[in-house]
Amino acid sequence: MTAPGEQEPESAQLVRPYVITNGRGLPENDQFNLITLVTASEERPPSHLDPEKRGLLELCSGGYLSVAEIAGHMGLPIGIVKVLLSDLSTDGYLITRAPAPPAQLVDVSLLQEVLDGLQARFG
Repeated sequence: MTAPGEQEPESAQLVRPYVITNGRGLPENDQFNLITLVTASEERPPSHLDPEKRGLLELCSGGYLSVAEIAGHMGLPIGIVKVLLSDLSTDGYLITRAPAPPAQLVDVSLLQEVLDGLQARFG
């Protein structure tokens, strides 16, 4: 235990992520990238869930967040978050979806016509 304002020993910082994932790495079929969107499903998780998984579900219950946002809010490395997300997704507690595709390029002449029409109408 460290006193307020005192940093954890380096060894404690190195062990913690390993403990959070029970020593597991990313699965070979890793479906999560930094911009994959995740939200909590309606499925009720068991009460014996790990604190990190419980916190992740609470965070995701407010709507879709990207994997990068989840890692930032939780203060955990991306790899650790991906392992937790994979577990929760496999158990049916999370819903994932691909991010919205980038907007298609619009015809500049069409935009100019709209702008001209708005200026003519509203001055």
